[in-house]
This record gives sequence, structure tokens and C-alpha cells, in this order.
Amino acid sequence: MLAANDAALVDKTLAALGAEFGTVDGVHTPLHYGNWREEWSAVREGVGLLDARLRRLWVLVGSDRISFLQGMVTADVSRLPVGRGTYAAAVTVQGRVVSDLRVYALNDGFWLDVPASHAERLREHLERYIVADDVEFREAESAPLMILEGRLAPTLVADWLGNSVSRMPWGAHEELWIDGHRLRVCAVTHTGEQGWIFWGRPQTLQLLWQQATQRGAKPVGWLALDVLRIEAGLPLVGRDMDESTLIAEAEIEQAISYGKGCYLGQEVVERIAARGQVQRRRRGFVCREGAPPQPGAKLFSDKREVGLVTSAVWSPALQRAIGFAYVRREAWEFGTVLEARWQQTKAVIEVARFPFLQVPVGLG
Repeated sequence: MLAANDAALVDKTLAALGAEFGTVDGVHTPLHYGNWREEWSAVREGVGLLDARLRRLWVLVGSDRISFLQGMVTADVSRLPVGRGTYAAAVTVQGRVVSDLRVYALNDGFWLDVPASHAERLREHLERYIVADDVEFREAESAPLMILEGRLAPTLVADWLGNSVSRMPWGAHEELWIDGHRLRVCAVTHTGEQGWIFWGRPQTLQLLWQQATQRGAKPVGWLALDVLRIEAGLPLVGRDMDESTLIAEAEIEQAISYGKGCYLGQEVVERIAARGQVQRRRRGFVCREGAPPQPGAKLFSDKREVGLVTSAVWSPALQRAIGFAYVRREAWEFGTVLEARWQQTKAVIEVARFPFLQVPVGLG
């Protein structure tokens, strides 16, 4: 977590670029830089820069770190080579989602790259199960400095940082130096486009943003990011999945290894996978009539309640409202037409596949 003076430096740097700030799931971040649709376009057609404070980093060290983490997350981290990462989730003993995360293997530990809104909850959850294990959580010295993503991002990164970085597969990471500053860059995505997150000393942030914007990257705020991630089918913990959600309902199969052996919640996850016994699933939807349903809107088939909206936005690419909802088994077939109701408002939606757009990168 950034110290107060470092956070102020970030705000000053981004405010100079036109940032209008707000709070997203408890995280202070730019909402927009004047025009969210132009920012959306910057990512889908060019290169965008995002405030990386939406992520937080924990470091897991100790001689038992591999066996401990292997028993606590849904992905297989036991064979993860140094320099690579994987998408994962931590679940309760009942198989419900505590948080998703990215795990990066380093020589002397794991980096856990977690949504900032759920970082403390994840650490609390994992530490509860440390008994006699030689493991320790540490606050990272490296801070999240910048996320760079977009359709043309690989070209910008190749010209700026070289082909070894621009061609990194999802989850790969390496140390690099920029003007005498040591950083670690990890290949990730939050929009479905190819992207990289940069970690390092907070004092390096201003330099990074300056060099990236000088090369044509455009600042992008949360309002555009929310649209971009929904178009790409990417759920947000705390909105589209939480501890009321079975991981099998959340449709994040990329986070689950079914051959890794025992881990917390594994018995439930495996049983559901074998028997298909979930009664609802996360589905996409497109709005056929009416305004975008608000999160929390209930879905009806005739008079029967069959679902709940978790996210909804207007998509410039599709020129219609889209979103995610949890839909019961009897109504989750693609093409099913349902009615969304909230307050005194109604909309007609159609159950649809995600991602809504063809994007080059998935969750991992």
C-alpha cells in the first residue's frame, strides 16, 4: 500500500493529465480524464494507461511457501517456474470465492497480485490457515505504478522496452531497468487487450507515465475500464463474484486446476465439476429494450424470478447495454429473453455469451 506522501505524488501526477478522481470499491482512483468514450477508444484502437492502485501486492516467503500456497488456491503453483505467473482464486471450504488473484513465481518467494479492494480479506483468509508452516506474508517494497494496455500496446512496448517484453506471454514477468530505476513488469490484462503492469518504487511513477504518454499512450479512468472489462468478459470480485458465489457459478475455469490434488475447498469444487450441480451461472446479457439495468436488478421469466444483475454498462462497440447476471438453470440458455426489473423501471434483456468482443487475451 502506498504511503500518504506517495499517494499524493500519484494524485498530483495523474491530476496533471486531467484526472477527475472518485472512489471505486474503496479505492481512490481516476474516474475519467474528461471523456470516457475517448478513453475506451484509446484502448480498443491504440494504447491506454491505467492507475495501478486498483491492484495490491503481497509477498509470500518461507521454506513452506510452495506447499502452503498449493493447498490454498485453486491453480497449480507447485510447478510454476520462476519468471511465470498464473491466474488463481482462493475459496472457502464451501468452495465460495474469497478473491481471485495472480501468482508470480520469483527465486525467493511468490508475489500475490490481488484486487486492492480484497487484498486485506485475502491475507486474513490465508493467514488463518498457517499453523506450523514456515511461511510469512510481507508488504511488498514494490508499489503498483502503471498498467499499460491496448490494441497497439505491443508495438509501443517493443519500441520502448524491447521485444523480450513485448512478446511476453500472459503471466510472464521480468526485471528491467529504465533510466537507472529497477522495475518488474508482468504481462496481464484488465481489458482483454495485451497489457503490462509495472511494479517499483513510487518515485518512478512520474517518469513511467511521462515516457509512456510521450510515446502516444492515453490516460484511461475507471468508467472506461468498467466497459472494457465487461466487453472482454472479465468479472470483478466484489461485484460479479464474492463469498456468496460458488467458484463453479462464476465461470472462471482458467483459475482452476482439476488435477493438482488437495486444496481448501477442492472437494466441493471437484464434486460440482463431476456432477454439474450448480443451479445458477454467470451469464452475459445484451439489452434489447430499455435502459441498462442497474446492478441488483432482478430478472424474471414471466412471473418467476430467475436471476440477478451484477454489472451493466453501455458498450460503444455494440451500441447497446451489456452486462453480467447470475441466471438460474431454467433460464440460462443463450438467447433466452428475460425482463429486468429495478425500482419502477423495466428492460428486456437477452442471455448472451461473453466475451462480447473478440479480444486477444483472456484471464490466463
